[in-house]
Amino acid sequence: MTTARRRPAFLVAGFMSLFAASTAAGQDKTSYDWLLPKAGAATQTPIVFVSPKSPAEWNKLTSFWNPTSVEAENPVTGQKGPRTVVKIKLPLGLSEPPPVPAENVMTVERWQLGRKLYFDPILSADQTVSCATCHDPRLGFTDQLAVSAGIGGLKGGVSAPTVINSAYNPLQFWDGRAGSLEEQAQGPVGNPIEMFNGKGEAWHEAVKRLRKDPNYVKLFTTAYGHEPTRDAAAKAIATYERTVLSGNSIHDRAEQAMRTRVTEEESGKFEIKAKDYVTALNDAFAKKDKTALTALRIPISDEGKTLVPARAKAIDEGRALFFGKARCNLCHVGQNFSDGSFHNLGVGIKEGKLEAEGFGRFAQMPHGHKNPDFLGAFKTPPLRALVSTSPYMHTGSEKTLEDVVEFYDRGGNANEYLSPKMRDLDAEKAYLRAKETGAKYDGREVKLFGETPIAPFTLRLTPQEKASLVLFLRSLEGEVDPLVSDAKMPALVK
Repeated sequence: MTTARRRPAFLVAGFMSLFAASTAAGQDKTSYDWLLPKAGAATQTPIVFVSPKSPAEWNKLTSFWNPTSVEAENPVTGQKGPRTVVKIKLPLGLSEPPPVPAENVMTVERWQLGRKLYFDPILSADQTVSCATCHDPRLGFTDQLAVSAGIGGLKGGVSAPTVINSAYNPLQFWDGRAGSLEEQAQGPVGNPIEMFNGKGEAWHEAVKRLRKDPNYVKLFTTAYGHEPTRDAAAKAIATYERTVLSGNSIHDRAEQAMRTRVTEEESGKFEIKAKDYVTALNDAFAKKDKTALTALRIPISDEGKTLVPARAKAIDEGRALFFGKARCNLCHVGQNFSDGSFHNLGVGIKEGKLEAEGFGRFAQMPHGHKNPDFLGAFKTPPLRALVSTSPYMHTGSEKTLEDVVEFYDRGGNANEYLSPKMRDLDAEKAYLRAKETGAKYDGREVKLFGETPIAPFTLRLTPQEKASLVLFLRSLEGEVDPLVSDAKMPALVK
């Protein structure tokens, strides 16, 4: 065994002095961006997610936000005793909690700061635009516009995506240019169309405004152990956004009803049927659930109850189409109905041509890794809370769900880079074989882009099938808890 040679004490001391001096010098330039905490999150009130996968604990929780006392070791003294923890009950249908980075553990103090920042226009240069301006809880955490308006009324180039369940997105923004909620939260403040008037360094000016507010200084110090910084502001907003969650839709309740039914029947056939949607809809009537019923165009009345059997049958037919003939589940999968990837649907294509501003994911790929398969590809949005988040697509070009279904029914908009999941690849191969052999091709319509044949996969849905598919999409509507959507509601911790 060998031992490392010890450096003389004076060398160690000298090195540490130099390190401290260089750090201090650098910190003068970066203190608006980041500061080292004087205290960590150890003494704050933790937030933990409780999943339906832990039914014993999940069923005990009576609301979304549940302050409770647990026996735990004090992280400062090491002594055991009661500690307050807020348990968030994940909405039915969300079986996995959103990922949380180790450097930004969730606490009530950080969440409260994040919620305040989200609704406060203080981060914009003229203090007129907040996160909630374009992502308004009253409008499905969007602005329900084709393109958003920012500082000075300037118009952006894309439709504001919803914040709902965005915590599950592997990448943020339509083109995936941000790798986390923390990174995404920093974008609008420096954007000259959204929040920045071009005077000074956007984030440094925003932090100066925050530091002039004694209340914000106190909140930041409590949450992150130092005065306001860009790093801490981004972390706080992301902490809040991780709780903008929606589930407990009619479809989720029908699935739960199915599991109860199958268990009682002991059939072992875990498959949703129309009668499970009947159970869920009757339960919605009993609870006077206006959001779920209105989404399905069912009035809360005796007359509305008579519509339940027919609506349930149509939703079930729509579900079968979603996972079958309509092929929606090729991209819309999992608890959030999104594969988290990027696909070219031909949205924004003009006369079959891809404009430079529509390069999508490809434009954000680093040099040396640009993949033409992602030209014109934009993020697969989640499908929860669709009714409240219109218009649709990154351009806001489809105003209704009926329009969206029609778009997919015709196979999207043909272009050279149309996603393989939107094409009939067998038809394209048959076309090429026919061309090579001189045989007649009589398959699906093919459009040529140079020598490349593209055959959009037309779904050929009937009018009734389209209506049923729309109803299924509407059955995914849920609500965000009022504590999250209302900045004025107190978040109790005891």
